[in-house]
Amino acid sequence: MIGQLIVLLAGALTITALTVIIGPAVFHYHLLQTDLPVGSDELVHIERAYRDALALALGVGLVVSLLAAGLVTWNLARRLRQTLHGLTSAVDELSRGHYSTRVPSVGAGTELDSLAATLNDMAARLDAVEETRRQLLSDLAHELRTPIATLSAHHEAMADGVIEPEAAMPILAGQTVRLSRLADDISEVSRAEEGQLPVQLHPLAVDDLLASALQEWEERFETAGVALRRETALPHSVTIHADPDRLAQVLGNLLNNALRHTSPGGTVTVSAATHGSTVEIAVADDGEGFTNEDSSRLFERFFRADSSRTRDNSGSGIGLTISRALVDAHGGTMAAASEGPGQGATFTIRLPRATAGR
Repeated sequence: MIGQLIVLLAGALTITALTVIIGPAVFHYHLLQTDLPVGSDELVHIERAYRDALALALGVGLVVSLLAAGLVTWNLARRLRQTLHGLTSAVDELSRGHYSTRVPSVGAGTELDSLAATLNDMAARLDAVEETRRQLLSDLAHELRTPIATLSAHHEAMADGVIEPEAAMPILAGQTVRLSRLADDISEVSRAEEGQLPVQLHPLAVDDLLASALQEWEERFETAGVALRRETALPHSVTIHADPDRLAQVLGNLLNNALRHTSPGGTVTVSAATHGSTVEIAVADDGEGFTNEDSSRLFERFFRADSSRTRDNSGSGIGLTISRALVDAHGGTMAAASEGPGQGATFTIRLPRATAGR
């Protein structure tokens, strides 16, 4: 406000000085063009009247202008100060870890409203990260509880002589491996959710990708008594820019998931098709399926659709989480669909096709 008033005063002084110096001289010049004698009382009176009228008009105009400009400037400065105070308070609350804080709509102009919206978006993201951290700690505690309890119980049993060390060794070794695998899972899923899983993109034929994945899993499906089929309508020339190892990991997770949830005698089908500039790869089974309630949580870490399953039988519950993160890193999307329990499930990967210029 002080800066604005300085500008206004400088403008007023400049106008006053120019008007006092130039105005009377111009007026006097034009008077001399008349028939009035130089130095006559009429000429002096006219010039005095002009100066008085000019001074009065200029003074009143400047006073009114300064008052109006000062009032507007004060009002704007007050609104701006209130707005900035609200934004500062919100940022201060966020810095203290109160991520539920939101900045109300201030209505102080497009720029400040945009800043408030950006702060609210940042607060929502921080709130989501904090919720993820809390949930991760909760999930980790839940996953650690069972192996730790098993190890503790068997150590007490050995100390009491109830179980011989030789009999307990396989169980202790199994739980130790389970804890080690859990540590690896936590590291992998954390990197996936932070978008830090590296991918090396190269031109890759979709047909070669599917052939390699099916060849790797064919024996395991045959051993489990589950048919593995391939249905593709792609020309061999269809390519994508992808990391072969990472996409093989994604397909491996989907095939492993389908195999676990499909009973002997069932069928798992891998298909691929093109839709405009997109390639769709689907892994469908006729196994257990899932409910609508489960569909929204399938890609959450440690989530298992059948809570009665043990970790050893149903996997760590992070395969789909990592798979979706890897697909996102390739610029694609991943979705799951099922008509209900016992109706099978379909997981679809959508990836952009490689263009000639890439």
